[in-house]
Amino acid sequence: MRAIIVAVFATTDAAEVVARLDAAQIANARVNTMSEIWAHPLDARGRWFDVATPAGRVPALRPPGVADDEAAGSGAVPAVGEHTESILLELGLTSDEIERVRREGAV
Repeated sequence: MRAIIVAVFATTDAAEVVARLDAAQIANARVNTMSEIWAHPLDARGRWFDVATPAGRVPALRPPGVADDEAAGSGAVPAVGEHTESILLELGLTSDEIERVRREGAV
């Protein structure tokens, strides 16, 4: 089966492959280049929004199922280690234990 599929698709371009898969009602998606991602119709539908990061603002896609006029539900991207202490506290470590693992270089 693999040999047949490879032989058939070896002589077709991406657009024809997608057309054939669509016609056969086979779920598919192609991999876009970065320039194709930025020009994708999602941009025209307002699916992109900016997210703050330690290095500045970067574009991100709204999660599926989130309407354009809803908040994306994504806060700023944390800096490395920014939430380490609060996570370790939630996991049940004491302040002394957190200090010890820091001294040991574990976090």
